[in-house]
Amino acid sequence: MTAHGTTSTSEGIDVDPELFAAEWKAWHVGKDAGLASEHGFLAITGLHWLSAEPQAFPGAPGTWSTGPEGVVVELDEGAELVVGGSPVRGRYVFGVIPERGGIDAVWGDTVIEVAKRGGNDVIRPRHPDHPLRAAFTGTPAYEPDPRWVVTGRYEAFDEPRPTTVGATVEGLQHVYDAPGRVVFRLAGQELSLTAFNGHAPGSLTLLFTDETSGVTTYAANRNLTVDSPGPGGAVVLDFNRATNLPCAYTDFATCPLPPAENRLPVAVEAGERIPHERGPVV
Repeated sequence: MTAHGTTSTSEGIDVDPELFAAEWKAWHVGKDAGLASEHGFLAITGLHWLSAEPQAFPGAPGTWSTGPEGVVVELDEGAELVVGGSPVRGRYVFGVIPERGGIDAVWGDTVIEVAKRGGNDVIRPRHPDHPLRAAFTGTPAYEPDPRWVVTGRYEAFDEPRPTTVGATVEGLQHVYDAPGRVVFRLAGQELSLTAFNGHAPGSLTLLFTDETSGVTTYAANRNLTVDSPGPGGAVVLDFNRATNLPCAYTDFATCPLPPAENRLPVAVEAGERIPHERGPVV
């Protein structure tokens, strides 16, 4: 901390530590609130893989199957789902779900997520009273520290590169188009991470692991969102906002693993730590 009550980022930029911490806390609380929302990932009670054979699954009405016309449900007499605001009964065809797409079907206070992941059609019931959600007390994290804010440079590839990565579900693979990479300096080293497109237009998603993975942070993956690059590809990486993916909390997620080249040879002691739901934090 400097004599003027500020502290510096790793780039030597002075920031107000109280404001920095307050903004981080608001972000962290908001992130946990979304995770633990009524039908968020902590409400999922099962991950069920569909086949051509109609099957009944716990926590969902009727029997479910998939085939050339896409996902189909056969509801028992008197059972009803609400899809797109309209009630449906009997046999209902959801159609072909695009990869990483999904449709929500409401059943009382439960939402049945109908989705496609890794080329497979699945359903995931989301019950608000699921014990995992009811017992959630928040995600442990490192204290925010401006020293973990670094600037970098986004380098676009000539063409997006289809990149196959593994998943936290054994045997499942995801394919993403990587538009480029982010180059930055951390702990005295020049490093880079292959980037995928983020949820917001122009933003980037960095999936990575580092020397804390499996020790104080979740072993399989960490996630960092980066805002749209500025002039010359300038980006800011705030590792204080490195998050867990849903698979860190529940076995009913199909999260991607980072590309092999995205393991950082440094300990990034910033951001979210191993959730209480996965065991003790070192």
